[in-house]
Amino acid sequence: MTSGARTDPRPSVPIAKGERTWSIREIATDFDVTHRTVRHYEDLGLISPERRGTTRIYHRRDRTRLALILRGKRLGFPLDEIRTIIDLYDAPRGKTSQLEYVLAQIDERRADLEQRRADIEAAIAELDTFEQRCRSELSGSG
Repeated sequence: MTSGARTDPRPSVPIAKGERTWSIREIATDFDVTHRTVRHYEDLGLISPERRGTTRIYHRRDRTRLALILRGKRLGFPLDEIRTIIDLYDAPRGKTSQLEYVLAQIDERRADLEQRRADIEAAIAELDTFEQRCRSELSGSG
């Protein structure tokens, strides 16, 4: 390391000396995930903490990336899409290209969820109809 700054293995992002850092325990606690989950995202290359021997040191960039990963998972995005969204931030057009891509993905996800909701509503209506027939037959056969 030179001059107290480190460079992330992804596109060069200098880390300022004296910047707040977190341990894996703190990161896992803050995001309510297991250490294994954090290490899994690291193994996939989605986050890349600094290493000091066997100790992982997480910086603000890692926290931001982890927050984006977990938000993407909650919204039902697969990890490959989440990776694309996160990596676009480091692209030449940065946040603009990332946001354009995310908006397109949101449209697709919304359409998928709306179709699922329609399918569920149709299945419930079919169950209601079938239940009424069954109750009607049961009360008529007594």
